[in-house]
Amino acid sequence: MIRVLIVDDSATARHILREILESDARIEVVGLAADAYIARDMIVSLKPDVICLDVEMPRMDGVTFLQKLMLYYPTPVVMVSSLTRNSANTTLDALEAGAVDYVTKPHSHIYDGKEEIKEELIQKVVNASYARVQKKLPTVKRSSNLTSLSETTLKIIAIGSSTGGTEALKVVLGGLPQNIPAVLVVQHMPQSFLESFAHRLNQACVIDVKMAHNGDFLQKGTAYIAQGGKHMVLRRSGANYLIEIGVGAKVSGHAPSVDVLFNSVSKVAGSNAVGVLLTGMGSDGAKGLTHMHDAGAKTIAQSEESCVVFGMPKEAIKLGGVDEIVPLGEIAHTIVKILS
Repeated sequence: MIRVLIVDDSATARHILREILESDARIEVVGLAADAYIARDMIVSLKPDVICLDVEMPRMDGVTFLQKLMLYYPTPVVMVSSLTRNSANTTLDALEAGAVDYVTKPHSHIYDGKEEIKEELIQKVVNASYARVQKKLPTVKRSSNLTSLSETTLKIIAIGSSTGGTEALKVVLGGLPQNIPAVLVVQHMPQSFLESFAHRLNQACVIDVKMAHNGDFLQKGTAYIAQGGKHMVLRRSGANYLIEIGVGAKVSGHAPSVDVLFNSVSKVAGSNAVGVLLTGMGSDGAKGLTHMHDAGAKTIAQSEESCVVFGMPKEAIKLGGVDEIVPLGEIAHTIVKILS
């Protein structure tokens, strides 16, 4: 059984969330707390496997509580909060503070909209129960500029990530030098959060980070983040690479799909590519990374001990599609070493 503590200042929300979670036989709600101070004592006594935490609460907001929790009693947390004007930044603050995932409460009254979030909430709580919560991420180690990269060979870097990936990407992209070849990134996240996410990464990195748009020609020293709900593929136009964005059915359970990106890179760039699969639940990207490997690309998987969820990298390793298994803090350096 997955033991869950629900922390929300609304009695109605606590009741509905409990009803949703206990409809699944794998989950037991062991406690309900109206604020962070009550939750603190219940966490110590009940030792829940997962905490569902609201953002806006009296006495102490959810993000502040989360920061203290991760410092003294690291526990997998799924943020459950209403969608507001500032919710994208607040959600990213929560993920930065250590939350595993997030669920947005329905626009309507939570009782009327409970069916909207039922499947997502249950699945994310189950996923969170497998998460490895880390007190502190590796320090970003920025690599020196590439000095021996052949200017006549078009190189490309493709990265896929999911659960835990928002912070992992900050470490990897933040460690890349300014003259790195173009980077294509698929992170499983709704479009409503991705603009803010790309902006934060751009502020944290020496390379440029931007949202990808259909027809973008790839530029050195730039990372392109796939749009939410749409697939991103690599195309070639003469001597240049460009991005194609399109709507399509989910692949490997996702849109954008890491498999879709990696498959296109394997066909278009072949041995001129480096593929990286970071932390995430499920198997999206495993087959695509294997196709890249078979096409001659160099491939990297994040190591188990440094993953929040060792799902996607594990599946790629099983398929034999990984050249190197690397701790998160060393991935940027490994990319540079391969390209050099």
